[in-house]
Amino acid sequence: MIIIISMKNYYMDNAATTPLSKEALEAMMPYLTEEFGNASTIYMPGQRAKSAVENSRRTIAATINARPSEIYFTSGGSESDNWALVGAYEQARSALREKGLPGHIITDKIEHHAVLNTCGYLESRGVDVTYLDVDSQGNVNPGDVMAAIREDTILVSIMTANNEVGTIEPVKEIGEGLRKHQEKTGQRILFHTDAVQAYGHIALDVSGLNVDLMSSSAHKLNGPKGTGFLYMRRDITLPGFIHGGAQERGRRAGTENVPAIVGFARAAEIACGNIGTRMIRETEVRDHLINRLLNEIPGTVLNGSRESRLPNNINVCFPGTDGETLLLLLNEHSIYASAGSACASGSLEPSHVLMAMGLSKDEARASLRLTISHDTSMEDADCVADTLKQILSRLRNI
Repeated sequence: MIIIISMKNYYMDNAATTPLSKEALEAMMPYLTEEFGNASTIYMPGQRAKSAVENSRRTIAATINARPSEIYFTSGGSESDNWALVGAYEQARSALREKGLPGHIITDKIEHHAVLNTCGYLESRGVDVTYLDVDSQGNVNPGDVMAAIREDTILVSIMTANNEVGTIEPVKEIGEGLRKHQEKTGQRILFHTDAVQAYGHIALDVSGLNVDLMSSSAHKLNGPKGTGFLYMRRDITLPGFIHGGAQERGRRAGTENVPAIVGFARAAEIACGNIGTRMIRETEVRDHLINRLLNEIPGTVLNGSRESRLPNNINVCFPGTDGETLLLLLNEHSIYASAGSACASGSLEPSHVLMAMGLSKDEARASLRLTISHDTSMEDADCVADTLKQILSRLRNI
């Protein structure tokens, strides 16, 4: 007789992606099967698809205290970031040329590569970019943002929370500073925040944050891959980013991905609907795991802020070890984690986030990111902690 022993999997990389929820899949299924209509057509099947898209737009708008007309569906966070940055430049380009100015963008050194590489592209077109330093916990100083403003500054882009170390940035304070600057000088500087890692994990209110543009992605909160949104304040008129048909009110061409949009809305409704309970539960498990690692594994250092941190993020440095080796050994125990952003997997370079926070290359390479979910139990956290203790003890003895 063959006995099959099942081993539980411990998925600890929810910052990279999350599993599609049962509820989101159920909401998507009709639009993957019988309700296959094109939302841009005028006959009944198409109008039902269009109605599903608009209902989803209303649902998502409500989760961030926005108007439905301010939500534009995209293919995900990277497209939304690109549209915000490139669109801001394209909008201002004619006026800048008339004044003989290159245009100026302010961001920071720990942004996601979707922002950093877009800034690099804009630099190749002649735009000046200021990359602000962060402190040892990954915090951007609002005063540094204001001090960097020039007469040709067109955009500030600061993420809501960092995807690697979980530090929540002072977005509200930066937004307030930019509003006061406009009231005092008359200079309008657009404020964009990449909220891909934060949306659905902490409460967000675009009005309270004073942001003009916000990016998000469905697969970070148990929605489907390949869809996201760009929030665009109603008085902002960025030019279209993808050219073609008249979808998304003429601003973003391409046949609407109806199933994904519907699944995104359902996942967002669930995540944001119980966000308070979710944050409390995740924070308890997060802190339990952090405390065990810090107290029971000699030399362990927490990367990022202890208090102002995403509820699901643990990023720790184990000096003298190698993060890639740890990942491989954890994988043998069916524990799945990461050494940084999933978008940088395969890179031999240490994390740009940790380096910007002042870690050495060796310390950055010795760091591990564990990101939990609302389904992660205390028992799961204990299993991960126990396994890491065993692995690190063995490595250090060797």
